[in-house]
Amino acid sequence: MNVQIFIPCFVDQLFPETAFNMVKVLEKAGCTVSYNSSQTCCGQPAFNAGFWDEAKSVCTKFLKDFQGIDYIVAPSASCVGFVRNYYTKLFENSSLHHEVADVSKRLFEFSEFLVQVLKVEDVGAVLNGRATYHDSCAGLRECKIKAEPRRLLNRVQGLEIAEMNDVETCCGFGGTFAVKFEPISIGMAEQKVENAVATDAQYLISTDLSCLMHLQGYIKHKGYPIQALHLADVLANGW
Repeated sequence: MNVQIFIPCFVDQLFPETAFNMVKVLEKAGCTVSYNSSQTCCGQPAFNAGFWDEAKSVCTKFLKDFQGIDYIVAPSASCVGFVRNYYTKLFENSSLHHEVADVSKRLFEFSEFLVQVLKVEDVGAVLNGRATYHDSCAGLRECKIKAEPRRLLNRVQGLEIAEMNDVETCCGFGGTFAVKFEPISIGMAEQKVENAVATDAQYLISTDLSCLMHLQGYIKHKGYPIQALHLADVLANGW
C-alpha cells in the first residue's frame, strides 16, 4: 500500500525522531512510504488566530501538495482533525470543494490508520513498564479516536496500561490558549499530570506531541519520574 506522510511543522522542527519512527512502523506494516518535501503547514495556527485569508493560502498549498490517490498519514490528530473539520468552512462554495472532500477521505491519524485501514494491532513493539494514556481533545472529539491507541498499546509486550482519572479532560495546551491564558493552562496541565502520576505510570502516552510538549514542560518543572511519549515512539521500540 502506498502512503504519503504529512509531518506537521512543529513535529518537523522539534520532534523529527517521532516522524522517523512513524515511517519505521508503517514500513514494517507493509506500506511504501513517500514524503513530499515541499509540504509545510496544514494552516491551523493562522486559522485559529483569526487570519482566515492567510490560512486559506496555506490550506490551498496543502491540497496541492497532497493531490493523488494515496492514503495520507500524520502523527497528529490535531492537524488531521483540522483538515477534516475546518477546511470545509474555508473552501465552502469554492472551486476546491471536491479536493477538500477527497483529501478528507484519504487523511488519517497514525493510530486509526493502523487499526482501521491496515487492520494491524501488533507491530512487535516491546516496552517494559507501566503507562497511562492521554486522550487529546483533537483525537477524541475531532477525529473520534478512543479505542485505537489503546488497542495498539495493549499489544506492546511488557507494557501495562493504567487509566488515569478524568482521562478525557483537556491538558490545557490548546495552541495559543497556553500563551494567552497561561495560568489556566498551567493549572490544567497540573491536573492532568497529577492524575497521570497517581497511576504510578512511568510513561504518559498520546497521539499528539503538542499535548505531550506541554505536559512534559510541567513534568520537568516538578521533577516527576514520568516520561511523555508519542505513540509512534512506543510502537517503534524494541525491534
